[in-house]
Amino acid sequence: MPQTSTPRPISEPSAAKKAPFLVIGKVRDAILAGTLKPGDRLLEGELAERFKVSRSPVREALLALEKEGTVMMAPYKGAIVKPLSPGEVLDVAELRLAMIALAAKPAHRHLSPADLDLAYGLARKATAAKGAKEYVEYNRRFWDIIFERAHRPILWEMFTQLDDRMTRYFGLLLKLFPTPASRPRQQEVLIEIYRQGKIGEAVRAFRKIYLGVVDQAIDYLNSSSS
Repeated sequence: MPQTSTPRPISEPSAAKKAPFLVIGKVRDAILAGTLKPGDRLLEGELAERFKVSRSPVREALLALEKEGTVMMAPYKGAIVKPLSPGEVLDVAELRLAMIALAAKPAHRHLSPADLDLAYGLARKATAAKGAKEYVEYNRRFWDIIFERAHRPILWEMFTQLDDRMTRYFGLLLKLFPTPASRPRQQEVLIEIYRQGKIGEAVRAFRKIYLGVVDQAIDYLNSSSS
């Protein structure tokens, strides 16, 4: 069965061709693997040596990561992986939900049964993922299908930017829901109801489960900080 995919925004060159984007990808992978954690310092020299590049692309990468919200510049510390924030979780969740709602109706008109089967399979693989990186890959491919069929490229670009910003939170998601049986199934539920042509109901069901996850993440972060 062919897989659908949407190219990354034109403004983002491939990692193979641009060293800064290679560094960005490596930093995100390290965050997903847990070898870089929120609050960890990101020293240019250490990253350059670790990723076998010069300091110049590392510096560019850190500036780009700061702009997207993954990294922050702290006084006397330099670049650090941005700490997790309950406010950020809620803001990003509400923005993502708004974009999903905007894409859902136009996407439904163009989704074939094969597309829905593929999306449902990816949702199940995300639920069963063994690590954050694997989860992110299946999650991204799931939304590739929905937003590609919606023909809303600007929405998709904004949505992927938010997902990149949320890289720091996927480890927390798997901490809160460590086993496949314990994980929420919002994407599977979305597709199950979507198949019936009940677009509004599908989005509402997705929203209810998703916001439940967000509430748990916020409660965890608030209790950790206190």
